[in-house]
Amino acid sequence: MDIPAQTIPAVSKKSRIRERKALFYGLLFTAPAILGFIIFTLGPMIASLVLSLTDYSVFKDTTSFIGFDNYAKLFSGEDDLFYKSLGVTFYFVILRVPAVIIISFLLALLLNMNVKGRSLFRTIIYLPSIVPAVASSMIWLWLLNPDLGLVNTVLAWLHLPTSNWLFGESSVIPSVVLTTLWGIGGTVIIFLAGLSGIPKQYYEAIDVDGGGWMHKLRHITIPMVTPTIFFNTIMTIIGSFQVFSEAYILTQGGPNNKSLFFVFYLWSTAFRDTEMGYASALAWILFIIILFFTFIVFKTSKSWVYYEGEKS
Repeated sequence: MDIPAQTIPAVSKKSRIRERKALFYGLLFTAPAILGFIIFTLGPMIASLVLSLTDYSVFKDTTSFIGFDNYAKLFSGEDDLFYKSLGVTFYFVILRVPAVIIISFLLALLLNMNVKGRSLFRTIIYLPSIVPAVASSMIWLWLLNPDLGLVNTVLAWLHLPTSNWLFGESSVIPSVVLTTLWGIGGTVIIFLAGLSGIPKQYYEAIDVDGGGWMHKLRHITIPMVTPTIFFNTIMTIIGSFQVFSEAYILTQGGPNNKSLFFVFYLWSTAFRDTEMGYASALAWILFIIILFFTFIVFKTSKSWVYYEGEKS
């Protein structure tokens, strides 16, 4: 049956009205998030980029445009602490990222087992991650005190070698990594979510074929949780490069700048030395470093991340 020609414009007009209403309400409900991003993220980023090209300091009467002088100072070697803080941070990232991923994954495997009290164990593992950083850092300061700390006391009682922990130049970074492992509960929960999404029939097929737990782990569990490993790796890399609270509370960059993390140096430059322009340049260097390593992980993910239903 043919539609009368005079009804076509009316139908298209109603359709346009519905589309405009949908667009209006869509923008209305997303406006808080969009405005929040512009005001609190994009705006400060643009401002810091502009400041990084100046010699702006809080207590200076005038601010001059100096172009890329701040960046030239960073890479010329004039600022020894820049490369020192980069080295310390990379060392921390290299130690922490594998430790967090491996330990979190192993804990998730244990917590995914059907055992009595599983909910209690999951709660115990997750609780430290919601403890404020200041409170947990103060606890670790006491535990790792080389003279009166509980850890050295127990080691001495067991006739095992003790350590200077946070107060030794060679042990401070591993000690800080140890303190950050206290709060991996969130990563464990994400791994648990990935493990719970693996179909049980895959494991049943391994049992039928006579395979053991290692076959299940290698051929089923790890491939099926690679998207979760990928996500946790990205988040752990970003968080590790941005470490600050531990350096500020536990070590203040010591001893002898051996724990001078990049973000702590950035904060010190901005709020102790009040060199906001130079600190802004440091912030952009950190942003580019994080962006680079995130890009590398994304580019390599095609060779090791498996998505169910994806064609090989």
